[in-house]
Amino acid sequence: MNLINYKLTFCLLILLSISKIGLGQDDISKVLNTWNKGSIPYAYFNNIPEADSIVFLDTREKEEFDISHLKNAVWVGYKNFDEEKVLQTIPEKSQPIIVYCSIGVRSENIGEKLKKLGYTKILNLHGGIFDWKNKGGAVFNDKEIVTDSVHAFNKHWGKLLHEGVKVY
Repeated sequence: MNLINYKLTFCLLILLSISKIGLGQDDISKVLNTWNKGSIPYAYFNNIPEADSIVFLDTREKEEFDISHLKNAVWVGYKNFDEEKVLQTIPEKSQPIIVYCSIGVRSENIGEKLKKLGYTKILNLHGGIFDWKNKGGAVFNDKEIVTDSVHAFNKHWGKLLHEGVKVY
């Protein structure tokens, strides 16, 4: 009898664990848990501190930024990340910064570089510009006009963008 109860309990625990893994997180969170180290804490769409006091750094490529970016974001790039531009644009190392990219993978890498440069208040936008747009956030084009277009990086990652017009 004890062996049967043990086996049933064990089976129930496995089923609960599987359902929690499969249903407990959205797709973007699953990707971030797979690709990121968690070295830069997250900022969440519904929990962004006072926007006027934060500098948003866009860590995507220039063509992505030109199609869509957050209001007043500063483009710093990824492949050709410009440390000097950051140091000149943000001389105060305690300035609150939120880095973002499409979903939050590239921005974590740039956040780590910012830490090495001495910046102390860095957050990574969870879900990046995709989650921002998916949750109704405004994005702007290269003329600083609100747009519905979002650069979707590629067709694979673009599956995580559910709102707006995907541009590749």
